[in-house]
Amino acid sequence: MTTTPTTPATSTTPAPSANGRVVALAFFAARAVLESVLTRHGITYHQSVTLRAVVVAGGSIGRDELVVEVNGSLKTDESFVRGVVDELTAGKVLEEDPADASRLRLTDAGRELDAVTSAESAEISARLYAGIPAEDLATAGRVLTLVTERANAELAGA
Repeated sequence: MTTTPTTPATSTTPAPSANGRVVALAFFAARAVLESVLTRHGITYHQSVTLRAVVVAGGSIGRDELVVEVNGSLKTDESFVRGVVDELTAGKVLEEDPADASRLRLTDAGRELDAVTSAESAEISARLYAGIPAEDLATAGRVLTLVTERANAELAGA
């Protein structure tokens, strides 16, 4: 008996236009996958965003600057972000810079945690974005950047 290879069925339903719901569904699905990685390493999503901000800043950043940076990303209140920073400090992921107590820096454990979670997240991201043409990703990036800028402007005007 000869078999014929099958091809995946394609939907006849047209893809939805980008809108808040479509963006939110993609964000929350990807975040849930990321949180499965973070949970295995004993870190929350908010802690991960905060840790990443310190990494991007070169491994050391002023406490107040960090709070502003993370608050700008998470759109939450300052006291919440300060609590997350305190959690990371208590967990020995961040520490006060001995030369300047107003600055925080990564500990060795913080660098290791970032390296491990970033590597695992990168593997997942590669699978999620696999096969999407570069021009589609560039278009999506431009559109989402514009929506973010407009939403930030709305928040600033509120």
